[in-house]
Amino acid sequence: MFKQLSARRRKKGAPAAKEGRKGRVTVSVHPLFFALGAYFLLTGRFFVFLSVTAAALLHESGHAFYAARIGCRLNRLRLLPCGAVAEGSIDGISLADEVLLALAGPAVNAVCAAAFVALWWLFPETYPYTDVACYASAALAAVNLLPAYPLDGGRVLWCLAAKKKGEKFARVLSSAVGKVFGAVFLGLFAASLFFTPNPSLLFFALFLLLGGLGTKDCRYERIRFDLSRELARGAPVRKIALSESVPVKRALAFLERGTLAEFDLFSAEGEYVCTLTQREFCDALAFVSIYAPISACLTAENPENTEIPE
Repeated sequence: MFKQLSARRRKKGAPAAKEGRKGRVTVSVHPLFFALGAYFLLTGRFFVFLSVTAAALLHESGHAFYAARIGCRLNRLRLLPCGAVAEGSIDGISLADEVLLALAGPAVNAVCAAAFVALWWLFPETYPYTDVACYASAALAAVNLLPAYPLDGGRVLWCLAAKKKGEKFARVLSSAVGKVFGAVFLGLFAASLFFTPNPSLLFFALFLLLGGLGTKDCRYERIRFDLSRELARGAPVRKIALSESVPVKRALAFLERGTLAEFDLFSAEGEYVCTLTQREFCDALAFVSIYAPISACLTAENPENTEIPE
C-alpha cells in the first residue's frame, strides 16, 4: 500500500524517501499448458511448442508495455494454452484503455509475424528457420482476437457491452459467447477424430469452457519504482517541465527504470508552481486517477478529479 506524500518545493539536502522492495514477477503455468506441452513432446513437435511459448511471452510483453503506460506493472504471469491472459487489479482505468490493453498483446504478435514475412522477402533463405515462429505469432494474434472470454477479443467484447448495457450484462454475454466458442471447438475436435485427430482443438475447447481456470493469478498492480540499487551506485536525475494541467497518464510516460524523475510544474501563465519528485508522484497514484491533471497529486488527500472517462 502506498503511503501518501504531498508535493513540496525541493529543498537542498533533504533526505530521499525510502522506497519499498522491488516487485518480482511470479510465473505460474496453467494445467492445460503442461498437457499441451506433453502432447507436442510425445508427437515429436516440441520445437513447435517452444515457438508458441515464445510467441506467448512476446504477447504478454505487449500487455505489460501498455500497462506500464497507464501506471500498472505485471505482478504475476500465468502461461495458458493460447498465450498469457492479463486479468485482475487494473481498476481505475477507462474502458477505452482496457480495450487498448487487451489489443496490445495481439498487436505485438501481428508485428512479429509481419517482420518475419519482411525477412523472407529480403532473405528468402531464412524461411526454413523462421516459418514456425511466424505461423505461431500469426495464429496467436488471430486466436486471441476471437470474442470469447478470457481471450483478448473477449475482453474487448466485455468492455463494449459494459459501456452499452452495464457490467452485469457484459459478464453474462462474455461468459455465454465463450461457452459457445468452446462448444464449437469441441465439435471441431470431434469431427477431426474421423480424419486426423487434433488434440490442440480439445485443449483450446476445454480452456474456453472452463473460462480460463486460474487466470486471476495474472494481474497488474500500480507501478512503484524501487531505486535502492540504482541510488547505491548513483542514479541520474531527469528534469521534466510540465503544465500542471497535463494528465497523470501523460506524466507516466516519462518514468524510466534506472533514472530518477523530477517534474517541474508550471501554471497556464508559465509561472513555476513546484517540483514533484518521483516518489511523491508514485505515492499519489494510489489516490489520484490517471486521467486527473497532475496538479491533483499536490493535494492527493482530496483529488480534484477522480472521474474515469469512458
